[in-house]
Amino acid sequence: MSQISHIKLKDIREARRYDAEYFKPEYLEIERKLNRENKNLKDFDVKIYHPNEIKREYVQENGVLFVRTQNVRPLKFDLTNEVYISKNDASRLKKNKISNNDILMSRTGANFGQTCLFNEGIEAIASSHTFIIKSGKINPFFLSIFFNTELGRKMIDKGMYGGLQPEITPTHLLKIPFLNFPQSFQLQIEQIVKSAHAKQTKSKQLYREAEELLLRELGLLNYEIKRVIWFTTTKKEVEKACRFDSEYFQPKYADIIKKIEKYEGGWDTIKNIAHFKDKNYNPKGDQTYKYLALSNISNNGYVQDYQREIGKNLPSRARRQINTGDVVISSIEGSLSSCSIIDQEFDNAICSTGFFVLNSKIINSETLLIIFKSKIIQELLQKGSKGTILTAISKTELESIKIPLLKPSIQIQIAEKIQESHRLRKESKDLLEEAKRKVEEEIEKQ
Repeated sequence: MSQISHIKLKDIREARRYDAEYFKPEYLEIERKLNRENKNLKDFDVKIYHPNEIKREYVQENGVLFVRTQNVRPLKFDLTNEVYISKNDASRLKKNKISNNDILMSRTGANFGQTCLFNEGIEAIASSHTFIIKSGKINPFFLSIFFNTELGRKMIDKGMYGGLQPEITPTHLLKIPFLNFPQSFQLQIEQIVKSAHAKQTKSKQLYREAEELLLRELGLLNYEIKRVIWFTTTKKEVEKACRFDSEYFQPKYADIIKKIEKYEGGWDTIKNIAHFKDKNYNPKGDQTYKYLALSNISNNGYVQDYQREIGKNLPSRARRQINTGDVVISSIEGSLSSCSIIDQEFDNAICSTGFFVLNSKIINSETLLIIFKSKIIQELLQKGSKGTILTAISKTELESIKIPLLKPSIQIQIAEKIQESHRLRKESKDLLEEAKRKVEEEIEKQ
């Protein structure tokens, strides 16, 4: 339905915006609710810093954490695929330094406007695509929640400019109207957020314990994977593998396989252990589905978000139906660690054909997840990947990978830890949703 807004010329001149989208009626209505005290974020001494650009050659595998837009999720700091820069480089980039209780916001790209509180207690440097926000007189826990409410998010969206690459400016953000919420209410929200963060921390700890339990059982807890510069192989091995890329024959892979074969509980190939669900599913055109893409899977083995869409609007790669207890594993080299268990919330959902979907009667789903995400199997997945423009692992290569047949008692312990980890994660998510709801209700009351 068409909408018409009557805007004063002085408001257009003040905003320096002439696009109708900026003056949408819903944006004006939200501003009316938030502007009752004629204050904006700048009036509360909020400061927004735009970090300096960091050259690609600075990035390395260890040192000071380098925070990119992909690490900034709604109300969640995601350490998936972390990268670093050297301490020397970090010390020179003072404008990029992140402190505890800073708020991070993606200023551009696909994650534009996503916001979370940084409270990791570690040294970190932000990319130039991420704003560092100091909350001033506003409780930082409260402000991070506000930005993630429906009202706050729309105020961010209002300032978007650019088409293919949307962006936001500090000037717009500082002009967002804001109410002088009582300190007691802000502290109440802070306590809810802290409780949610505590559950997140415990959830991550249980996940690490499950990983350690697997590696300890295999005698690989402190195992270091060593890559050598030069090595030899035989013509027979090359012909057998039908591979001519040298990386495939790295001795580290043979060492890992020997370790698996020595496990006292035995081993078998994935082909003999798991059932693959690889038949195409054709979504019904008028039915609404939950759709999972590779980007929707977290580093801790769970679904962190999803898309809701009717069948006819789903992408052509949305052809795998998933059910409770299935394990999804990315086939794309750059995201091989994107593995997850499908819980009840996503029963009968659809996922991308970029995933393998499988389950097993021999190894429970939680243990299967931990095995696939372990450093040793991740290496074997890397080994099996091939391609040029889009490197991926084929079903045949995946089926040939050897995995340990963990003892039932160990599987039970791993399952208990992962189930508790996922329960705490869900409780944390529910608490954050409660905090958002309380802030929205307070805005409506005032």
